[in-house]
Order: sequence, then C-alpha cells, then structure tokens
Amino acid sequence: MLAAVPDDFRSGFVTLAGRPNAGKSTLANALVGSKVAITSAAPQTTRHRLRAILTTHEAQIILVDTPGLHKAKDALGEEVNRSTYKALEDTDLSVLLIDATRPLGKGDIWVFDLLKKAAGGTEPLVLFTKSDIATAEQLDQQRQSLAAFTTQQAQVISARTGQGTAEFVQSITVLLPRGPLWFPADIQTDQPFETLIAEFIREKVLRSTFDEVPHAIGLRIDEVDQNLQRDLTKIAATIFVERDSQKGIIIGKHGAGIKAIGSDARADLELLLGTRVFLDLRVKVKKNWRKDSTQIRRFGYGEGS
Repeated sequence: MLAAVPDDFRSGFVTLAGRPNAGKSTLANALVGSKVAITSAAPQTTRHRLRAILTTHEAQIILVDTPGLHKAKDALGEEVNRSTYKALEDTDLSVLLIDATRPLGKGDIWVFDLLKKAAGGTEPLVLFTKSDIATAEQLDQQRQSLAAFTTQQAQVISARTGQGTAEFVQSITVLLPRGPLWFPADIQTDQPFETLIAEFIREKVLRSTFDEVPHAIGLRIDEVDQNLQRDLTKIAATIFVERDSQKGIIIGKHGAGIKAIGSDARADLELLLGTRVFLDLRVKVKKNWRKDSTQIRRFGYGEGS
C-alpha cells in the first residue's frame, strides 16, 4: 500500500543523460546527499541504470542515472547503451547534461535529439555541469553553441559546490505530474546491496588503474556474510580482467595495488553497511569477456541480468 501524501504531491522518473563523463553520477549523489553511484575520471564508469531517490516535502524525484551514450565498440558497450535506451522508454522528464568545460559537439546534439524523439517531440531540459571549474568564456561559448539547435536556456550547475542544485530540483519538481510516494521516504536508491558493494569496489579499481584497464574490469561478489552481533561483514569478491598484464597492474608490486584498492573500498563499504568490513579480493583473467554477452550478464550488466 502506498503511503498517503498531500493532494498536490508530485512524483516521477527523471532520466539524467549525456555523453560519458558529463557528471551524471556526481549530480545524482549530490542531490540525494549520499553516495549511491560510483564516479571516476574513466569514461563509461557507469554501467548500470541506477535509480537515486530524492524525497522532499513537495515531491519524490526518482533520478535515473544512465550510462553515458557512446559509440559502442564491443558487446559491453552495446549492453550499456541498451540500458540507457531502456531508461528513456518510461520517464516523465529527461535532462541532458553537458560538461561546461568541453566544447559542445555533435555527440551532445545527438543525445539531445535522441531524448527529444523518445519524449514525442518534447525537448529535454539542458544542464551545463561543472560550473565550478568552467570559465566565463567557456560558458558563453556553450550558450552560443546551444542556441544553434534550441531556444531554451540551459541551467548552470555544480554538483561539487552545490551551485544551482536547489534551483534545479525546484524546476523539475513543478514539471512532474501529481503522484504517490513510490518508494519509502527514507531510502535513497533501489539498488540491491550486492550491486552497490560490487560497484564501490569497482570504483576503487578504476581510480587506481589507467589506460585500457578500467574498461576491462568486471566484478563478481562471491560472498556476503553479515554478523550484526559481531559488528562485522565479510565480503569475498573477484575482479576479472582480460589479460595477464592487466592482472599484474591491479595486484601491483608485492601486492601493494590490490591492498590499496581493498583499503579504499573498505572505508566506503563500512559507511554503506554500518559495520566493520573484512574484504577478500582476488583477481582472475577471463579473456575477451567484454565481447561475450553471457559473461557480461553474469557480471550484472545489461537489461537481461
């Protein structure tokens, strides 16, 4: 049974879309006030279609954080694109995020047109992100470029400093339909704990590696054993890569790399789970897993997983 809300309460699904590294996950985390989506400098960090839930006195906004749309180069890329397309099928409002520090290009226009088509001709809202590091000249150039294909004015926002976030929440609240409280008011994501655990570990691998290694990383949770009486959660996980050289990079000299990854991940996991965490990480090679749809879904990516 859905909780009772005022007659003028609004609720709905708001899809955050854009090119890779536009700041979708960072914004979702900032708006709900908690870390529910992983972030890193590596393109295509987000592989799951995640729902971050913001509940205010006026509305419940379900933010759908999508993988960045890009030209797929393998089966994994096709799966994450498919996940984004799926998110567009059932949404009340779409928002295009454009990195204010990168020249607005054909990729942004392509995503804009895709969102507009999916919404039956209704244009998405446009956000210029990362305003805390963008110059005035960059913002002026972005506005000029935007004016070439839409008459609407973009909102300017910084998820890191909070600039423009309250205004953005208010602007989407008034556009949502009247509706119920779809989720309990005290939850911030509908992601299963095991998925969050896997993503938090993968984030630390992404941040500690470079070049092609981040894209080759898959992660499987093998065991989660939570003992509240002992204030301890035991987690066993396997990091998969495609080549022996990538395995060596992650493990590091004398195991220093994997030890650092485990230490960093443990800190986030203890905040997530509210207990001490014992984390057992292993690294295995599974050649060309990104080209194998079956393996991709075993790692939890894609609509069929």
